[in-house]
Amino acid sequence: MQQIFLFLYRLRAFLLFIALELLAVGIIFTHNSPQGAVFFNSSNKLVGNMLYVKNNFLSYFSLYSTNQALAEKNAELLNQLDQLSPVLDSATLSVDSVLANNFEFWSARVINNSIHLNQNYITLNKGRRDGIVPGMGVFNEQGVVGRVKGTSNNYATVISLLNTDLLISSKIRETEVFGSLKWDGLHSNEAKLLYVPRHVKIDPGQEIVTSGYNAVFPEGIPIGRVKSANPGTETNYLDISVTLSVNFSNLKFIYLVKNDSREELDSLEMETVGP
Repeated sequence: MQQIFLFLYRLRAFLLFIALELLAVGIIFTHNSPQGAVFFNSSNKLVGNMLYVKNNFLSYFSLYSTNQALAEKNAELLNQLDQLSPVLDSATLSVDSVLANNFEFWSARVINNSIHLNQNYITLNKGRRDGIVPGMGVFNEQGVVGRVKGTSNNYATVISLLNTDLLISSKIRETEVFGSLKWDGLHSNEAKLLYVPRHVKIDPGQEIVTSGYNAVFPEGIPIGRVKSANPGTETNYLDISVTLSVNFSNLKFIYLVKNDSREELDSLEMETVGP
């Protein structure tokens, strides 16, 4: 204890100087409005910046949770809408019970995604335990994303639309002309609409949507818009470039859709048409 007192005694002049300085600063800011305003504004700005950083940090995690909850809620609403559609249709026509209520929807989060390969894949945070099975269609609020390739208990892999092995049955919304959409491996925001005859009139800006023919996607999910259409040089089909509606470099939450009638439809077509 004696050593502490001796140490403080040696620093008595310095400590007295600090005390007087603090007292002087306090008097200046208390009795002089301009200096007080500067100090007040500076301290407010510092505290405000600290709170801004804190709120941004907390908001990031809060927004992530909110987006995930919103995606799950949207999947529930899609299921309810699909169940409601036959009721709405019955006001004007009789709906076949086999085709009614045949789509189910799930939400999931993208945990891995590639866009720079010829065969790009996406990994989701849900799998067999959540009801996800191979063959399900995958889309988001912008449009078609791909199709489920394989599943484990907790994860699923998706063949991205940016995969040269994937074909999507499509049509032009304005004219009902159908074809198959395929990525050509060049640009992550463009693909080709195939098998549209040369005599068909195509205008830039026309919307490409799912046709509903292959039992993977419901009819009418956006895919993109016509960028250009030119006569094919070596075929009887048009060379149609499509600007994709989905931003594949920024995938976060997606929806999965399952056609509950798909097995029956596939079985019937195999028996009738053959492989």
